Amino acid sequence: MENENKKIVEINGVKLEIDMRYARKIENFCIGDKIKLLKEKYSEMKIYPGVIVGFENFKTKPTIVIAYLETEYSSADLKFLYFNADSKEEIVITDDEYLPIEKASVIDDMDRKIVKAKAEVADLERSKAYFLEHFNKYFEFKTEGVETDDI
Repeated sequence: MENENKKIVEINGVKLEIDMRYARKIENFCIGDKIKLLKEKYSEMKIYPGVIVGFENFKTKPTIVIAYLETEYSSADLKFLYFNADSKEEIVITDDEYLPIEKASVIDDMDRKIVKAKAEVADLERSKAYFLEHFNKYFEFKTEGVETDDI
């Protein structure tokens, strides 16, 4: 039983006996590393592809900034996760090239969302112009010879 927990490791020609019950694995993360993110969604665990995009070296909670794709059917939403000691999610570095959606599909989805958002902005601008043109009379009043445009 005693020998099961011990392992001989050689580092630069020096052999060390390590007690595996107390050994800790230390991982190095770099900006640009591809990761897999294990995250709960709708009370089930899902894996999402992501990339480490930054580190925030706060004194109390150093944080890894992760951009990840939350994929659903034929759409993908770019989201951000701030991973620190309080996070419930887990991350691992991966060399896996698999993405559950193709790059062209992600770009097409984002382009569709941009077109839709621009149309919504144009609608809001038309509504504002209509309001200003037709409802302005509701807001006109005179106070001691001063009109609202002068206020």
